[in-house]
Amino acid sequence: QVQLVESGGGLVQPGGSLRLACAASGIFFRIYAMGWYRQSPGKQRELVATISTSSYTNYADSVKGRFTISRDNAKNTVYLQMNSLKPEDTAVYYCKTENRADYWGQGTQVTVSS
Repeated sequence: QVQLVESGGGLVQPGGSLRLACAASGIFFRIYAMGWYRQSPGKQRELVATISTSSYTNYADSVKGRFTISRDNAKNTVYLQMNSLKPEDTAVYYCKTENRADYWGQGTQVTVSS
């Protein structure tokens, strides 16, 4: 059974930082590219960042220079380091496999507010 479990969300003030983690099980993690997505109320789910099997990264323009995606194949985990957070970053954040098959996590809430 494939599971992607996100963690690390929470409430943070503008300008603050959070580190999200997505732990995968039931898949041979190292052969999957991975992505982080987010969805705010009333908006479509949008791509935040992706990382290939060789750790090539890609970012949405809205998060470039602030967010960093990384992976640890030994821990079957992909991370999203989020710095300089803004209120518009408030959303539910999801991880997803990016190739071979589409698997989604359940999401973790990130709220940026003073």
